[in-house]
Amino acid sequence: MTDVRGAEVRVPTEDGAADAYLARPADGVPRPAVLVFTDAFGLRPAVRDAADRVARAGYTVLVPNLFHRRGPAPVVELPAFIDAEARGELFARLRPALRELTPRRATADAGAYLRWLAERPEAADGPVALTGYCMGAGLALRAAGAFPDRVAAVAGFHGGRLATDDPDSPHLAAPRITAEVYLGHADEDPSLPPEQIERLEGALTDAGVRHRCEVYPGAAHGFTQPDTASYDEKADERHQAALLDLLERTFPPGAST
Repeated sequence: MTDVRGAEVRVPTEDGAADAYLARPADGVPRPAVLVFTDAFGLRPAVRDAADRVARAGYTVLVPNLFHRRGPAPVVELPAFIDAEARGELFARLRPALRELTPRRATADAGAYLRWLAERPEAADGPVALTGYCMGAGLALRAAGAFPDRVAAVAGFHGGRLATDDPDSPHLAAPRITAEVYLGHADEDPSLPPEQIERLEGALTDAGVRHRCEVYPGAAHGFTQPDTASYDEKADERHQAALLDLLERTFPPGAST
């Protein structure tokens, strides 16, 4: 099993430095980079563990605090386990940070994260992969459209509001995406009803984007997050396999040398 080193780092952005977690194999060899966009609960122990797992598979993984303008993560105090009652209370407290992270700011931040990775000795030369969870799935799609020359693959899991009528809906980035896309949708997710899934897949198809969209039966919004009541072990295992499959196709053996 590959040894992993994790470190707390700071990434310069146009609005100050973002705190972030960097995980990579301990051998010091430059590895293909993966940029992770978290859910609204942000950078926390469960997310660091997930980053370590991807690094253990042979990648350099950066997980920024998406709400860095509000201070270091976590920007609100989080319980060890987020049940249904705590979830509502936490979202009420996170609402100002969510409103503050506009599409323009999120895209500018994504560019800063990508530039930082391009300069790091731990990251192999060339494009990176993006993966996003919940709100992070939409951020990943927008970033892929904004920086097509820097992004080779995009994965999104239990994303919400991905194909709305809003003028900045994530699905509208499809014509600018050149990366391969994989999306694992939650079956029981009011934030992504069937009509949005259909609209999203239609946009990707019409744009000629290589993609696969799958609905995980019985899975709720947030099914990959083990520190929440939405966690689904079977769906999480499927997500892990799908993510690594995409990464292995994008960065075949030898890509890290």
